[in-house]
Amino acid sequence: MKDAQPKTIYLKDYRSPDFLIDKTDLHVVLTDDVTCVTATLQVRRNPATENKQAPLVLNGQDMILKDVSIDGCPVQNSQYVLSPETLTINEVPDAFALKTVCEIKPQENTSLEGLYRSRTMYCTQCEAEGFRKITYYLDRPDVLSEFTTTIVADKAQFPVLLSNGNLIDKGELDNGQHFASWHDPFKKPAYLFALVAGDLSVIEDTFVTCSNRTIDLKIFVEEKDLDKCDHAMASLKNAMRWDEEVYGREYDLDIFMIVAVDDFNMGAMENKGLNIFNTSCVLAKPETTTDMGFQRVEGVVAHEYFHNWSGNRVTCRDWFQLSLKEGFTVFRDAEFSADMGSRTVKRVEDVSLLRTLQFAEDAGPMAHPVRPPSFIEISNFYTLTVYEKGAEVVRMIHTLLGAEKFRQGSDLYFERHDGEAATIENFVAAMEDASGRDLSQFTRWYSQAGTPRITAKDSYDEASGIYQLTLTQSCPDTPEATTEEKQPFHIPVAIGLLGDAGNLAIHLQGTEPDHDTPDNTHKVLELTQAEQTFSFEKLPERPIPVLLRGFSAPVKLEFDYSREQLTAIMSRDDDGYSRWDACQKLAVAVIHDAMQAYRSGQPYIVDTLLAEAYRTILNDSSLDQAMVALMLQLPSEAYLSEIADVVDVEAIHFARQDVRKQLAVALEAELLHTYNSLTGKDKPFSTSAEAVAERSLKNIALSYLVHGEASSALALAQQQLQSATNMTDEISALSVLVNSDSEAAPAMAQQALADFFTRWQHEALVVNQWLVAQANCVLPEGLERVKTLMQHEAFDIKNPNKVRSLIGAFCNNNAINFHHADGAGYEFLADQIITLNELNPQIAARQLTPLTKWRKYDESRQALMCKALERILAEPALSKDVYEVVSKSLKGK
Repeated sequence: MKDAQPKTIYLKDYRSPDFLIDKTDLHVVLTDDVTCVTATLQVRRNPATENKQAPLVLNGQDMILKDVSIDGCPVQNSQYVLSPETLTINEVPDAFALKTVCEIKPQENTSLEGLYRSRTMYCTQCEAEGFRKITYYLDRPDVLSEFTTTIVADKAQFPVLLSNGNLIDKGELDNGQHFASWHDPFKKPAYLFALVAGDLSVIEDTFVTCSNRTIDLKIFVEEKDLDKCDHAMASLKNAMRWDEEVYGREYDLDIFMIVAVDDFNMGAMENKGLNIFNTSCVLAKPETTTDMGFQRVEGVVAHEYFHNWSGNRVTCRDWFQLSLKEGFTVFRDAEFSADMGSRTVKRVEDVSLLRTLQFAEDAGPMAHPVRPPSFIEISNFYTLTVYEKGAEVVRMIHTLLGAEKFRQGSDLYFERHDGEAATIENFVAAMEDASGRDLSQFTRWYSQAGTPRITAKDSYDEASGIYQLTLTQSCPDTPEATTEEKQPFHIPVAIGLLGDAGNLAIHLQGTEPDHDTPDNTHKVLELTQAEQTFSFEKLPERPIPVLLRGFSAPVKLEFDYSREQLTAIMSRDDDGYSRWDACQKLAVAVIHDAMQAYRSGQPYIVDTLLAEAYRTILNDSSLDQAMVALMLQLPSEAYLSEIADVVDVEAIHFARQDVRKQLAVALEAELLHTYNSLTGKDKPFSTSAEAVAERSLKNIALSYLVHGEASSALALAQQQLQSATNMTDEISALSVLVNSDSEAAPAMAQQALADFFTRWQHEALVVNQWLVAQANCVLPEGLERVKTLMQHEAFDIKNPNKVRSLIGAFCNNNAINFHHADGAGYEFLADQIITLNELNPQIAARQLTPLTKWRKYDESRQALMCKALERILAEPALSKDVYEVVSKSLKGK
């Protein structure tokens, strides 16, 4: 790999395909030894091709070609060329039937791309380029074909045979075999193909669409998991109804199916009519699934269903347009989840993820625009930037246009491009045409990388009642452009002006009153220049500006708030997100004070403003408990690291621990009261927003108490662990016991871990949570615990969920142990990536993230992290996935 570097693919080099495939007929015979795939393709030369004499070049990997023919005539060996990645036939007619026969071995496919075996079932994962591991094909998203698939297998082993579309035939064959034929009438690219064969049980339901069509709904799982499907089915039906009501999108096939698979690289896949899910994103019941798990199932089920239109009926022209389907659909699923639960909680969760992880991605060596200009391996660009930032870009369009015009724009987009492979320009044009707005400057969000920074300054003239707000924008250097080369973004900045009695009416000079809000207390400013000043009149007092209400744009904001102003926003502003954000800012300031004291070896007493703000929140029974829970959560170590110029691992960890402990001591009475008031309620389990909020607040109170000095705290945790009737309470109690540094805790924690595993050892997803709890333990000797767990029967390095639960959790979430000054954590991660590189390159590349951030650390750690990266790069058989991330990480070193 070092001698022949992988090829970089550029957006600017896109060309239409030379050939199109109108119909695809697959005949797949599954056996224990070899799987035979016969593909008959109706191929024609693309009228739009620039090369009328082009040879037919098909993608293909890791298979044996047994036969190839055109219109029934064998193609001789001299007429085609095979390479490790292509089949080239030099002379072909303008229209013809191509038939290939290939042999593959799914049981040996550890990459989990293409057709592979997961435990007792066969399944597929074809996005982005897995179909080329099944048969030779034009494996690109702008080649859409009508698929008919016939699967043949042993009936005793594989009684269930599934593929895309509607079942058109099935029957018995000789030697105990049977077959099933499926037809998908909607043309699709190969990445949306799916096949499943296994011994599966099913739960069934129906959904009646807005046009009174009855859709059969089926979720296939192992028999032992049948009792964990009700939530996914309810989520699916809610999503189908919501998509009809909010977007006017009705489901099109006669059947919609979901299959749960244990070995899966991603969360789920939106294959047309046959969604394949990681078990962690479909199985849920109170005893085994946390509230976060329930919410993830609901969100992922909705996300994949929404793809039926924003991704399937209208797909992306090329992989550079990936955010066209993913960003748009993440926005849609976020709005769905907000409508199903607490809108504020959902927004805070999404912003926390963005500000902690996506902003870090923007600041690192893999930074790229929402539409990347190039890539070596497309699997590396299933990123937070493409998904989460892409969703924020769509949200900004929604903010600028308003809900009504945005809906008109989405309707126009679906109408224009149904059955087509579209581009981001197509999406934006539909929004422009529906609204009459010019979004040409706005599209820089798709082409410029990095997180913009807004600096805000204000002034107030008491005599005239005029308040001025000056906003300045810039964007840091990223690999593709310097700050000076970047042009100003079009940024919607939602604001409020807070007075002593609450939100003030806004009168922006030079504009008509904003009638979107009855009280005229909210306004969206449009920042389009490097610097703009906005003047507000008729203000009886100097206001506190509440900027980026609802996090109206994915930017970093700098404004010199006093701590008193932050407490005012926390207590008086009417935007839940802004209240939470002010609370976070105040806590960050306090933790930074504690970090300074830690570095100087001096004791630190927590600012009473923060303690009293928390006390007020805890004592205010009128507050939404979801808001209380959110505001009591201290900024995470990951977020504190992201906003630091140089990450001081020890100072961040120990200062944050100290602040938490002091708050626990100061607020012990209030925390105990809160915990006791929410414990022991004899209520049936519910996933309602209210019930989730109660559990969240109770467990945050318990976490504080255990880390404080309350003598009864450990006993409370132990009692909760033993009496819990749901996994949220059980795993929360286990985690606080595992992380407690009190003298009595280790023995209690070890017994609790042993008992937990004994109880849940046959529930793979629960065992994964058990692994996470130990991987995240911040007590000393963390790496040794992880290495020991890798030898445990519960761990399997070939299973992505296990890798994420143990290796991923430790390296990403346990900074104090992973970033130990001796560099042992970096050596450990390098070892695992080298092993995974051979087994599953996608998962290997995704585990690299902690090492890619080496520039954020002190010189000693930088050297150790680079040494680990260089050792990986020196591997002779490095995959494209890993090579791209490592080489970009070391660029310019």
